[in-house]
Amino acid sequence: MGVQEIAVGGIYLSPLLIYALIGFVATLTIRSLLHWVVGEYALWYEAWFDISLFVILTAATTFIFTVLLQSP
Repeated sequence: MGVQEIAVGGIYLSPLLIYALIGFVATLTIRSLLHWVVGEYALWYEAWFDISLFVILTAATTFIFTVLLQSP
């Protein structure tokens, strides 16, 4: 994918939107697993944890798709 725009039905989408959606799905998955394993009340600041997890996973997704999977 890289940093080029993606055409979907004649509409150009930013790749960051796609990366954010992937990060959001990964955040929901990891958050659900943490609730199941650790419990709901293990974290004091759940909202801060959710936002930071989303930002970290979105940044990791962007790094993977732009740097690691970019063809030379």
